[in-house]
Order: sequence, then structure tokens, then C-alpha cells
Amino acid sequence: MSEATMCIGLQAQVNVECRVLLLGSMPGVASLQEQRYYAHPRNRFWPLLADICGFDVTLAYPQRLQALMAAKIGLWDVIGQCERRGSLDADIVRGTEIPNALPALIASLPELELIGCNGGAALQAFQRWVLPGLKAPPRLLALPSTSPANAAWSLSRLRLAWQPVADALAT
Repeated sequence: MSEATMCIGLQAQVNVECRVLLLGSMPGVASLQEQRYYAHPRNRFWPLLADICGFDVTLAYPQRLQALMAAKIGLWDVIGQCERRGSLDADIVRGTEIPNALPALIASLPELELIGCNGGAALQAFQRWVLPGLKAPPRLLALPSTSPANAAWSLSRLRLAWQPVADALAT
């Protein structure tokens, strides 16, 4: 087994008009190296969100982030720092996790209607570290992971499961 590395997450990509906040657990190695959310080429996040929001998936990363924010979607992770032995959530060294300041962020988003957790680890981390600190949490949705590790889920199946995200943006 490889040695654990201290991982420091990415900055929140959120604006005050955010209606849907999508949370991962902690970015994988490729994302941290490139300093881009969902940078692994086989992660289905960007094709999925391009379909939901109607932007071109081949846009450069900064333009994809702009398209998300224009659609009123924000991105961040539940865990801000941890030790990990690889890219998988299962590789996170238990007890080393330091959560991001999500209660403060959530309190600053007056339009927020939905928090979507991209994968089970994000949901568990949110329920453990964030939910207890929220006075009136918005609707929380467990979403199947877009990670290539969740290969059993096709893009079309993910799209169906992520439909509540599109619905929240349409209301």
C-alpha cells in the first residue's frame, strides 16, 4: 500500500445566486494535480452537467465553471483536507479529515434550494460534519457518483438519477 499524502482541496466555485450546491468528498489525484474539479478524463461529471445545463462539454475549464455559475450551480467538497493513499474515497485515512466551512457558505446563499452530494462518501461526510451545524438545511440529495470507479452507472442512467438537479434549476 502506498504512503498517505496530505491532500488540500480546491476553492469553492460558488456565487451568491447559487440555487444548487454540488458537493464531492475530496478531489482525486488528477483534480488536485491540475487544480480543476473533476479532471479525471473518465469522470462523467462534466458531460453530465453539460447535458443538464446546456453548455458545450468541450469548453475550456474556466468557461465550464462560468457556465455552471450562470446556471446557478456551485461546486465544492465536504472535506477540505485529509490524508489519502490514492484517489478513491476509500483511500482517505479515517480521522485525518478536516471539513470545509460549509455551514458559513450555506448561510450566505439566500437562493440555495438543493444540496447534491456526488457519491456516498460525500453524503456521509456531509451528514457527519456539516448537517449538525445547520439550523435550517436546504433539501439534501444523495446522487450516484460520477467517478469512473462507479462504472456500473452509465451516463444515461446517471442523467436520470441527477434529474432532480435539473428540476431544481427549472423552478
